[in-house]
Amino acid sequence: MKLKNIFTAAIKSILKSRMRSLLTTLGIIIGVAAVIVMVSIGEGAQVQVEQQIASLGSNLIIIFPGASNTGGVNRGAGSSNRFTMEDVNKIMDQATYIKAISPIVRTAGQVIGGIGNWNTQVYGVSPEYLEIRSWTLATGEFFTNKDIVARSKVCVIGSIVKDNLFPNDDPIGSLIRIRNVPFKVIGVLQEKGQSAMGVNNDDIILAPSSSVLDRLSGGRFINFIQASAASLAQMPQAQAELTRIMREAHNLHSGEDDDFTIRNQADLADAATATTKVLTLLLGSVAGVSLIVGGIGIMNIMLVSVTERTREIGIRLSIGARAADILVQFLTEAIILSLSGGLIGIFLAFCIAYILNNYTSQPAVIVPAIIFISFAFSGAVGVFFGFYPARKAANLNPIDALRYE
Repeated sequence: MKLKNIFTAAIKSILKSRMRSLLTTLGIIIGVAAVIVMVSIGEGAQVQVEQQIASLGSNLIIIFPGASNTGGVNRGAGSSNRFTMEDVNKIMDQATYIKAISPIVRTAGQVIGGIGNWNTQVYGVSPEYLEIRSWTLATGEFFTNKDIVARSKVCVIGSIVKDNLFPNDDPIGSLIRIRNVPFKVIGVLQEKGQSAMGVNNDDIILAPSSSVLDRLSGGRFINFIQASAASLAQMPQAQAELTRIMREAHNLHSGEDDDFTIRNQADLADAATATTKVLTLLLGSVAGVSLIVGGIGIMNIMLVSVTERTREIGIRLSIGARAADILVQFLTEAIILSLSGGLIGIFLAFCIAYILNNYTSQPAVIVPAIIFISFAFSGAVGVFFGFYPARKAANLNPIDALRYE
């Protein structure tokens, strides 16, 4: 009953000055809400990046050209390109941990057709490209290995290209000119959206790699190679196998550096999410400062309350209340204020997250652990910053307190 009486007295004291109590908890409310919302935004951004990485394809492995070194000057990644179709064929013949592989011959240019023209990127790929990228067609069909051998002038267009050239028509069977070379549209890609690197996957044209290499890029080197490992568990073996095959294909001897770089889906995900993790930590830390500020506000108001209630404290001490009772009462008031602010802050954070998820493009993923941590921290703030005023009240001399005006 004693604890119940202390709790009841604390509630009554808080409700005596409702507006002051609300303003006292405002710092805690904002602090808790800010911590939860900031961390949730960071988690949402991380989930978004991971989804975009996953949309790149199934067990994706990318082989990039390496860096060249001329006269002691390193010309940067991609400057030493020795990739040819022979490399792709050698991997197809020898690799046991790779289920699909495609060369990527990348170029860009003005495309004319339909109602106008559009500048876009053109990728020369193999029929396995859709499997590697986990991509599907909205309409039409994809080209085959016969088209690769025949260097057929056929292509599949992305949804953005379709909307700009054939907004109201079915493009299947239509002719478009890519840098004045006629290509027949045989399919339209399903919308895929923007990649984690900021590239719009739908603003693209896919054509047989041999056709793009011979008719558009005019060279023998391909830009990079994409492959799909047989399974996620076999990704390390696939990567090691690709390294061995590529070194053999480029006649690299023991001790010579690789003239290529191999990256897998996990590497891309780690690199892309590293920044969001740091950002989440930074945002959460900055928001956490407001909790400290809120705690200082509680301490200040409790000190004011001790001064205002000095005669009350003197009366209680004079009729038998112990110093510990006064300490517990004021500490209870501080904790109730702090925890109440924490609960209101949690509710506010859920409201903000709901608005972000339903009315903006920025997702917010609320993590249950951060709710518990924020609420527990708000209680700890009440104990820490409420202890000094409570101790000051408990240490008052009853006679001096009774004389206080």
